[in-house]
Amino acid sequence: MQKNLFRLAACTFAILLSGFGIDRAAHAAAPVDPTAHWVGTWGAAPMAASNAKADLFASPTGTTLREIVHVSLGGSTVRVVFTNEFGLESLNIDAANVATPGADGAISNAVPLTFAGKPAVTIPAGALMVSDPVAIKLAPLSDLSVSFFLPAQSVSTVTCHGFADQTSYMVDGNSVSAGTLDGAKKLYSWDFLKGVDVAGGMTSGAIVTFGDSITDGAHSTRDANARWPDVLARRLQADKTTADMGVLNMGIGGNRILHDGTGPNALARFDRDVIAQAGVRYVILLESINDIGHGAQPPRAPVDAITADQLIAGMEQMIDRAHMHGIKVIGATLTPYGGAKYSREDGLKMVTAVNDFIRHSGKFDGVVDFYHLTEDPANPQKFLPAYDSGDDLHPGDAGYKAMGEAIDLKLFKK
Repeated sequence: MQKNLFRLAACTFAILLSGFGIDRAAHAAAPVDPTAHWVGTWGAAPMAASNAKADLFASPTGTTLREIVHVSLGGSTVRVVFTNEFGLESLNIDAANVATPGADGAISNAVPLTFAGKPAVTIPAGALMVSDPVAIKLAPLSDLSVSFFLPAQSVSTVTCHGFADQTSYMVDGNSVSAGTLDGAKKLYSWDFLKGVDVAGGMTSGAIVTFGDSITDGAHSTRDANARWPDVLARRLQADKTTADMGVLNMGIGGNRILHDGTGPNALARFDRDVIAQAGVRYVILLESINDIGHGAQPPRAPVDAITADQLIAGMEQMIDRAHMHGIKVIGATLTPYGGAKYSREDGLKMVTAVNDFIRHSGKFDGVVDFYHLTEDPANPQKFLPAYDSGDDLHPGDAGYKAMGEAIDLKLFKK
């Protein structure tokens, strides 16, 4: 799977879309039910990025980050999750807000965020912080801007999601409340921002899509929300029986089940990125092609040597851990990778073995057969040309659309 090669300065993001996600009339400070049922409506899997060159957040006047997210589930009350989980020093945030995003980093209808009633927060190294709830009206499938100001401070390791596939902005100084950002830099990843939750009804829940770059949306059109989890979210909202389900994309390009690579291995991050999500009821598991690709590609490090049985055992671990928390696991078969740079004959055999386990073991609570959907009937070990991005590994927009449309919504109906 594609490794997330990104400049360190590209650990933020904001989308070039105008939106009507926040209803200005609903901004009044309203009491929030302390027993509210919280559900994730947007999320991104965090990882560590070294700031060894100290070229990020180096401004003596501090840095404003303005990151735009595309939510799945709507709601009337929102809270934001900020993360310093991979940081080596405390992270100071002096101001933050949510707003309706416009073009080129502009915002309107800004609503301040607080933390225990205060506008500033210090997040210890290795921790995250959840904002106080704010009463707004957030429409389903709308865009939300999250702006926050980092005063000048030491940041040796950035907690970020390196591949946002959307445009973001960074500007020197405190411009959190500015309607427009003058002289901002465009960036293409999310820094220190982990999730957005909404207060939903008791039947509402979240679906976590867990995997590598094919879940993360590699080679999909930037700023278009064309990943297969985005397609799934739109379909869920269009069906009244599933319109109370949110979708959280926890894909990391280059990720593996058994070994660290791009981001922590899937077994290491499963509790943080799946089980700990607000309101999670389901996880769709699409992972292991990177384990197979690296394990079957000589020369390889000894640690890369894996077997299909080891991958299956890893999947069974995640199934068992999810079931302990009442989370249903949907197995997604690996897509074809014949012709990819790290495709080898023994790897193709492992794909077949893993997919047979997913389809026939009975361990999963449901199955989505992405392999049969995307294979070329004339050459079943390769992508159908119409769905291929051109690298024999990742789908293009048409492939992601087909994948998102192939998921049976009955899997998520109460």
